Amino acid sequence: MWPKIAVVAVAILAVGLIMFFRRGSGLSSEDARALVSKGARLLDVRSREEFAGGHLPGAVNIPVQELASRVKEVGAAHQPVVVYCAAGMRSARAAGILRGAGFTAVHDLGAMSRW
Repeated sequence: MWPKIAVVAVAILAVGLIMFFRRGSGLSSEDARALVSKGARLLDVRSREEFAGGHLPGAVNIPVQELASRVKEVGAAHQPVVVYCAAGMRSARAAGILRGAGFTAVHDLGAMSRW
């Protein structure tokens, strides 16, 4: 009985975490493209290796684990930023880091495939 309860509890926790990290990715691909075409910074927070393997045109790569120490490279805090990664978890984390650093126009695309 207890193993079944543990499996259900882990499944519920996993779904909750996914929903939490995906909450910022309501930005549509059309809206993301429009923001970037109007001058928003496109920020890829995947690893250098992932970025080298392919990225969105015009994207700047700052891996999420380096973002807090390199936040000045993103640009002015009032400048719109569209952030993305491979699946959406790192972009959600990056969006939080940027907002915590005072960025006021952070848009989380989530997964790169949503472009």
